[in-house]
Amino acid sequence: MRLTATLLSTAAAVLALPALAQDQTSPVTTNAAVAGQSDTAAAQSGDTEMLNAGDIVVTATRRAERLADVPISINAVSQAALQNSGATDIRQLAQLAPSLNVSSTGSEANASARVRGIGTVGDNPGLESSVTVFIDGVYRSRTGSGLNDLGEVDRVEVLRGPQGTLSGRNSSAGAINIYTKAPSFDFGGYAEGTYGNYDFYRVAGAITGPIVKDLLAFRIDGVASKRDGFYKDVVNDTDYNNRNRWFVRGQLLLEPSPDFSVRLIGDYTWRNEKCCGAVYVDTREKTDPTPGVPGDYAINPAGNRIVSVMQQVAALRGYPAGSVFPAGNDPYSRRIAFTPGRAYSNVTKDYGGSGQIDWNLGSAALTSITAYREYKSDGANDIDANVLDIGYRPNDGNNYRRFHTFTQELRLNGEAFGDRLNWLIGGFFSNEDLQVVDNLKFGRDYGAFAACRIVATINPNAALRNPANPGCLSAAGSAILQGQVPGTTAAFGAATPIVLGSIRLLSTLNDLGTTRDVYNQNSKSFAVFTHNIFRLTDRLSLTAGLRWTREQKDFDATFGNNNTVCPQVQALLGAGPGGNLFNNAQLAALTRGIATLACTGNSSSALNGRTIDDKLRENQVTGTAVLSWKPTDRLMTYASYSRGYKAGGYNLDRSDLGDAYTAATIANINGSRLRFDPETVNAYEVGLKYSSRQFTFNLAGFRSEFKNFQLNTFNGTNYVVENIGSCSDGLNGADRDNSLATGACTGDVRYGVVSQGFEAEAGFYPADHLAINMGYTFADTKYRRNLVGSDAGAALDPALFLLSGSQMSNAPRNVITTSVSWNPPIGSSGMSALFYVDQRTVSDYNTGSDLFIEKEQDGFTLLNARIGLRGNQDRWAIEVWAQNLLDTEYQQVAFNAPFQGAGSQQQVQAFGGVGNQLFASFLAEPRTYGLTLRTRF
Repeated sequence: MRLTATLLSTAAAVLALPALAQDQTSPVTTNAAVAGQSDTAAAQSGDTEMLNAGDIVVTATRRAERLADVPISINAVSQAALQNSGATDIRQLAQLAPSLNVSSTGSEANASARVRGIGTVGDNPGLESSVTVFIDGVYRSRTGSGLNDLGEVDRVEVLRGPQGTLSGRNSSAGAINIYTKAPSFDFGGYAEGTYGNYDFYRVAGAITGPIVKDLLAFRIDGVASKRDGFYKDVVNDTDYNNRNRWFVRGQLLLEPSPDFSVRLIGDYTWRNEKCCGAVYVDTREKTDPTPGVPGDYAINPAGNRIVSVMQQVAALRGYPAGSVFPAGNDPYSRRIAFTPGRAYSNVTKDYGGSGQIDWNLGSAALTSITAYREYKSDGANDIDANVLDIGYRPNDGNNYRRFHTFTQELRLNGEAFGDRLNWLIGGFFSNEDLQVVDNLKFGRDYGAFAACRIVATINPNAALRNPANPGCLSAAGSAILQGQVPGTTAAFGAATPIVLGSIRLLSTLNDLGTTRDVYNQNSKSFAVFTHNIFRLTDRLSLTAGLRWTREQKDFDATFGNNNTVCPQVQALLGAGPGGNLFNNAQLAALTRGIATLACTGNSSSALNGRTIDDKLRENQVTGTAVLSWKPTDRLMTYASYSRGYKAGGYNLDRSDLGDAYTAATIANINGSRLRFDPETVNAYEVGLKYSSRQFTFNLAGFRSEFKNFQLNTFNGTNYVVENIGSCSDGLNGADRDNSLATGACTGDVRYGVVSQGFEAEAGFYPADHLAINMGYTFADTKYRRNLVGSDAGAALDPALFLLSGSQMSNAPRNVITTSVSWNPPIGSSGMSALFYVDQRTVSDYNTGSDLFIEKEQDGFTLLNARIGLRGNQDRWAIEVWAQNLLDTEYQQVAFNAPFQGAGSQQQVQAFGGVGNQLFASFLAEPRTYGLTLRTRF
């Protein structure tokens, strides 16, 4: 009903507008986005190979301009390039845009886009994207919406650096603008069918034409695709990471005069896919061979005690031999095993409508974009990535993320003083309701697993463990730890009965946890902005933009939980007969570990029915200034400064309420504990653009300084959000130690992340029908030293001790892209051939926010190729294609397997002890290939 009301109100506004504007003229562009399509189409109407990259018409400045004439750093990818590469969503777009990286983790709703190494980890919907996504001018709430099939696209523009003075939602790192094909007043359309390996099929098509000649046109696009998954579940005989989705978009374009138009768009996407499978990539146990001497480590020849525990529990439950680690030492066999009966439900629905009005008023042009969207993604899954039932989210309707978003944008632009001033003013309003519902439970095997993990921590000898017994203690283990065996003493002195009692309590924690946690966040954003181009001379221009933004967020959460084991363990260890053992110097680490496993993520029945709330208000002024000079018609140079902003918000995960082991956390819960600060950036850039018929070249040097960078990290049990800053005073290495009690900043907190480097892009067009495009990005995207975790100077979380002075995660220093397209005609028949190949090479990078070496990804090269035959005027085409032609093996994101151990190699090297954390990974797609048939009419 809300969508219908929005479209009807838009239509009513159109009908109410007077017709007197029909005869007016204006030097300014009204519908820049559609003008960009028509201008590019006109340029391509002859020999398609006569158009080079500099001729692509873009609307990044909300004015239709040639790419070569826009004084900002931007990648523009045409529909033909997307089609040749096989890109149907923004993740595949990265193959053609060297500064862009897109990855997804536990669900495709968790997608993250990065530009120049900067982005927001997508697992926590409370964090907005550093790289915003717009589709046909409409802001999409999170990056995951860009992983939908997009239908036929006119072009995609990747804007690099802070955005906000031109339109819509502001961003701190960049923006992805996607422009779909608009309706045409000429009847036409296309249809295509694809079949490939993994039983992949995809059908897509569109039809467009007039309803009322020269007045009202329509367009309908549709896509449906299915594919088997890339992972094989050897226990449940099924596959994961399959594809099962469909998409439809309908449009109307009303043009009663050349000066007035209305474009209405409605779309619906449905996906029902089992995502995402993960494999183990490192199961070794690391030990310290020389305690007290930092820097070295050794692999335990006896194996990892966590692996031993899991195998013991699996044998007890009767799971098939080898089913705990079915991939063995070859993660790229993609063999996995999930818990029987634990359903994956990743049904995603994404739909909405928009209305865009463009009206040439004579001396100015008015644009209004009104949109309403709804997005819901279910998240039932088996979180532990193995056959044991350690943790799960049941498919009972109590796990999802849902966005309801209304946006309104108004822009007025025109020219003054002849053509010396091109001005733009605008306003933006959004009202977004976000609801996250969670039902994470400890599984049927959790109690035995957690108790066995504690016993193995006390003594790794497997003979002491029996997962069938309370507390996972074998008869021998119980006797030894109680000092009942000659030559032994009670392991924990007078506290031994209490400690062992708490372990026995822990072993009873099965099938309990969250029943229904509900997080609600209402976000309202108000902004006014202006972007003005002053032509000081015929060749020298100054661009000045300014934006004022007000953010309002109102947050509340209500918790439902039946974990009665947690408060019992807390009471026994914190206020039992032995007093507060959490503060006992000899037993603190052990007792806090037991209670943390019993109460992980603050899961406790003491939280049941409790409610928290909070609100924040922010005001920010951002802007940009660009000086551009064209010494010749073919060469443009520019220098710019921009200030960007991304709003603060709330970590929608109760883990950040405080330490899980102590009852005081829940007794004193406060919604403000979940709040994080806004992210700001000062960005500097210089560049040049050269364009000729046979050669184009763009070069940009950049430096961006991010303060309060919003970092979301999964540490194996909890999601932790930190605002990364740098202290003006030296911390003497306290940001690299293993203590939260040290490292607070008493000086000023400054920017904590720097992204600097250069980008080079070249296009070669040596002959008709041949195009060669190359790109190179060098991005030195690093954390500074003396890091803190908040704007107030709080100490950095010890799990992030590797960050200081290091390259950021998912930020390769070097990325090279190349594409070669050759479309030679075949005689005089009008037929042509297609030979296409593209390549993306990246250097080494780390995929984990904590930068543990187990999450390192070596450099690799991806290759896509396509060959085909096309009829006269592309009436028909047949193409054979391959993506990841070399079957390159690489991972998207590695992570700490939930609950499965603690400690990495570098923690052992720096602090000693044992590192037995198991690491798993979401792998990227293997080689795919197939055949596509296409017709246009």
